[in-house]
Amino acid sequence: MKVYKFGGASVRNAAGVRNVVSIVSKEAGELLVVVSAMGKTTNALERLVSLSLSGEDELMLRQLNDIREYHYGIINDLYPCGHQFLQNKIEVILQHIHDICKAVEKLQPDYDSFYDSVVSCGELMSTRIMLYVLDREGQENVFLDMTKLLVTDNTFREARPQMSESEHALRTYIGQHPSRIYVAQGFIGGTRDGKPTTLGREGSDYTAALLANMLDAESVTIWKDVDGVLNADPRLFPDATLISELTYFDAVELAYSGAQVIHPKTIRPLENKHIPLYVRPFLSPDAQGTVIKDTTAKPIDIPVYIWRKNQVLVTLRAKDFSFVLEDSLNRLFETIYRNRLKVSLIQSSAVTVSVCVDKSRYLDAALEELREEYKVTFNEGLSLLTIRGTTPEIIAAQTAEKQILLSQTTRRTARFVIKEEV
Repeated sequence: MKVYKFGGASVRNAAGVRNVVSIVSKEAGELLVVVSAMGKTTNALERLVSLSLSGEDELMLRQLNDIREYHYGIINDLYPCGHQFLQNKIEVILQHIHDICKAVEKLQPDYDSFYDSVVSCGELMSTRIMLYVLDREGQENVFLDMTKLLVTDNTFREARPQMSESEHALRTYIGQHPSRIYVAQGFIGGTRDGKPTTLGREGSDYTAALLANMLDAESVTIWKDVDGVLNADPRLFPDATLISELTYFDAVELAYSGAQVIHPKTIRPLENKHIPLYVRPFLSPDAQGTVIKDTTAKPIDIPVYIWRKNQVLVTLRAKDFSFVLEDSLNRLFETIYRNRLKVSLIQSSAVTVSVCVDKSRYLDAALEELREEYKVTFNEGLSLLTIRGTTPEIIAAQTAEKQILLSQTTRRTARFVIKEEV
């Protein structure tokens, strides 16, 4: 079996859906297709969550209707004569979202669990549409409901998969429902008691890797709107170059530095079973793309530039001039872990620790907790630039006229926290 993953950009309109069907149809063997929510649906559902929790019912209903019209528009473009059956399938999910949002004031749910119950519906809608279109094109397929088959804990918005339970559930279901093509949702799972969960933003890559691991897949292919893994963001570096092959180690290092082509958690489930990962362009499906695997013919021989935006630099100083590293580093990292902060860089001295983290809704609570033990200062609106394979000339060119708040340099990598939004 092979695993194909298609992100929101690849299914953002009817033409994209048809292209996905064309790519899937060319694969003769057994295939598991992982699909994200269509276009910017996840963002739209996040806004719906905020409007619902703030009691803005009229705006909430308008937002829900926008989501309805977007999906109905894709269906109508696919089938100009209309198809009520498919619209009814989507309407059931939309009504479920409506009912959840209307019950907010009465139930007063925890934000994270409420978020997952609403936002997870984006993938359920996209896979229902994909399932139907594949069927109409004569491609035998079976729907896999990840809210039931990918068992997770109840860490809502950052759910942790329970591998053995999930593998048993998945293999049992597939064994009972043989097919050439299986269609599954990325990004979402479910607790043992049936509550929907999400794996963290952009988590569909991770889903594909998990399913490949559980099913001992031959390979995973992530279909993107870029040529493969590039040495820089082509929106910032027009002459960005394709990297044709990477090791798992290279991929993990780049992903955790902020490269957005691959979700950071994707690599481990694949590396554990030596499953190659291909990154290929869905608009040019015959193009070479990038392969990520155990070993490569040669190391990366060009500089790699990674910008990580929306960073906050937090500096902690001991209140009594005690040694931070010796006395309280464990407590610091417990606070970071408990508040789900994504750390991108750490630098320390005897009496200070600076931590660069992604800006998130959990940050304020973490800062308040840290103030109980430390003097805390922080800077927002920052970017983290990582240059791998650097030289003094490259550093000078990339940091000229930029306000640098913190820097780290090793033999092959330089990192700069910059007062600048890219």
